[in-house]
Amino acid sequence: MSVAGLPGAPEQPLRVALVAGEASGDMLGAALIEALRSRVPQLECFGVAGPKMVAAGCQAWAGAAELSVMGLAEVLGHLPRLLRLRARLARRFAGARPDVFVGIDSPDFNLPLAGRLRRAGIRCVQYVSPQVWAWRQGRARTIGRDCDLVLCLLPFETEFYARHGLPAVFVGHPLADEIPLSVDRAGARAALGVAAGATLIALLPGSRVGEVARLGPPFVAAARWLAARRPAFEFIAPMASAATRECFERQIAQVPDAPAIRRVDGQSQRVLAAADAAIVTSGTATLETLLSNRPMVVAYKANPITAFLALKLGLVKVPYFSQPNLLARRALVPELLQGQVTPAALGAALLAELENPVHLAELSAEFRRVHVSLRRGGAARAAEAVLGCLGRGAAPVGQG
Repeated sequence: MSVAGLPGAPEQPLRVALVAGEASGDMLGAALIEALRSRVPQLECFGVAGPKMVAAGCQAWAGAAELSVMGLAEVLGHLPRLLRLRARLARRFAGARPDVFVGIDSPDFNLPLAGRLRRAGIRCVQYVSPQVWAWRQGRARTIGRDCDLVLCLLPFETEFYARHGLPAVFVGHPLADEIPLSVDRAGARAALGVAAGATLIALLPGSRVGEVARLGPPFVAAARWLAARRPAFEFIAPMASAATRECFERQIAQVPDAPAIRRVDGQSQRVLAAADAAIVTSGTATLETLLSNRPMVVAYKANPITAFLALKLGLVKVPYFSQPNLLARRALVPELLQGQVTPAALGAALLAELENPVHLAELSAEFRRVHVSLRRGGAARAAEAVLGCLGRGAAPVGQG
């Protein structure tokens, strides 16, 4: 007879299966593992993991980079491999019988996997809500069928799930906890060797090679456009990986008269802290820029087939696509989409931001307000919610 739960009885170990895709999921997964282990020292984690999760003690059955595919059209070439990986994971997880499966982002991969595991009697949590409130809202039914709980990073997401009667908790965003409310601009510049009085423009063309392939050329050409009008401007680009750096460097070489663009490996937060403004690909980097309290221009270019299908089928249901505007619920920063992403449009939008001191003050105040609203101890709240879902904690299920 089990004595777990009785006074003096040894604590039951917790076995957690996880699947995380790309760098942002790896960061979330590592923080969750550490928060869970601080509550349940006898913790065993395994699944699809990046280097940060592995360092936190997760056994990697596959690498997170294997899921770094996005878009309706882009995924087609990788579909057979992804389907084989998912089937293999489903069998292995079902055999391992973890206490809970946590799918981190990558909803098109993780939600069907969760459905199979939940039908096998395994509790399932989706960490990072898919943008179901923005497009393909019909997925709400399948999320409710496949998941016991959704952990939301953004406060307005729980409103959507509440309308559909689905359990969801707002846990806040770990980046908001990680980045201080007042970043050390002088320290960042000193670390990067940037002069105190320089005007520094950060270029963040994406964390995936596909994003950099589409947005790198207009970003480099926008830097040339800006340098022709403001010769004193300096440019710097944090590179997410060796592959994205190689891609971006090829693109710089192909732009005639491109200005000097310094490349650094990683260090996106330091670069943003040092910068005066940024041209950013839509995604987590826009939130990172907001939390660093820097003005930005946001660009997004999908594969033309993906963009055509999304628009033709009426899948998009929100007026904005960048996280700053979604969080502010108004057009706070310039957004350029598909054919609007031209060097002149990017450059002109950035100058308009930099040369409007009233707007810059408004941005700074609004960015700080959003930052405060997202600082919730995200990893700790996520861990409590996972344990609560298992009946091993007291975390409430609700809007958080």
